[in-house]
Amino acid sequence: MRKCLLVIAVVVASGLFSGPALLEQVSGPYEAVDGWLQPFAEDGYAFGSPTGVFAESPDRVFVVQRGEIRLPDPVPDGFNGYVGSIGLNALEAGENRVWRNSIFVVDGDGNLVDAWTQWDEMFEGGAGPHKIKINPFDADRKVWVVDETNHQVHAFSNDGSEIVMSLGAGGAGDGETHFNRPQDVAFLEDGSIFVADSDNSRVVKLDAEGNFVTSWGVQGNGRGEFDAVHAVATDSIGRIYVADRNNDRVQVFNETTRSVWYHPNISPIATWVGFEFPNDIYATGYEVWIADNMPTRMVKLDWNGNPLYEFGAAGEGPGQFRELHQFSVDAERNFYGVDNVLGRVQKFVPAEGAGFTELMGRPDPALR
Repeated sequence: MRKCLLVIAVVVASGLFSGPALLEQVSGPYEAVDGWLQPFAEDGYAFGSPTGVFAESPDRVFVVQRGEIRLPDPVPDGFNGYVGSIGLNALEAGENRVWRNSIFVVDGDGNLVDAWTQWDEMFEGGAGPHKIKINPFDADRKVWVVDETNHQVHAFSNDGSEIVMSLGAGGAGDGETHFNRPQDVAFLEDGSIFVADSDNSRVVKLDAEGNFVTSWGVQGNGRGEFDAVHAVATDSIGRIYVADRNNDRVQVFNETTRSVWYHPNISPIATWVGFEFPNDIYATGYEVWIADNMPTRMVKLDWNGNPLYEFGAAGEGPGQFRELHQFSVDAERNFYGVDNVLGRVQKFVPAEGAGFTELMGRPDPALR
């Protein structure tokens, strides 16, 4: 299968990421697998707007999308399995959207393994599923889907046969039992759950049973304030990373206990600026990757926010994105990205000779 080399740019600035970096174009370290995701929509339809991807393993990759899109009749020349290939915007499907195959699973070659069509109707009439994750510390490997439509986050059994937990009472709200357009979810080793509660401009923490623990954040652009909380991630030392998207920054928090009784104190410890529309965050034991957009690029920083590396991926060709909404990394350091504008899911493999520091780190050991 033909592969396309992804163009890379190295950050040569030092210190906190505080503005546009000076870039030097070089080659490596990933190759895009051209045409990786094999089409399976019914005749006359194509993939919808994919919003989330999560690689449970190199041969089991979950994808969520905003249904499917009815194609023009006749289909214009140049159609390549996704609506962006014929100049359409997957976000603007309108009446041409059908809520079908909103959650599905593919293997390492992009072939369909399973489609959870029994859950399609829950997304009808709304914004659809937003992101998808598995808690790396969960022996049951529940699959968490952020349900933006119903202002909830659902944990499915790994085979999709049942919903085993739902966070949020349903319907928009700002209390302890409601969310307003949640966007992402993250976890700690003790089972704690963090929800990016976007339109409430806050992050909500719940315990392993889904009980409210605390929340922080208000609308604004000051320290500890948010404007569109689009992603949340945690690392091995307990830091919490939040994509404060409309403020074009990532904020970092630390959690401590204030007394002999468990009472979490969430403290802002850093603000990383110089981004423009950050969508997703991936944190390992020693690095943090940010999916930035306008234009699309991947930025690697250390725990102190110092830029280490970046590569550009803006465009519409193989290996490029109009908007990189969520990405995931598997145990072989392949990474996967969804483009919710072009309506495309892509897989990238390490290029021959790619350096250790250039590649995204392997996920938590539980997901290897």
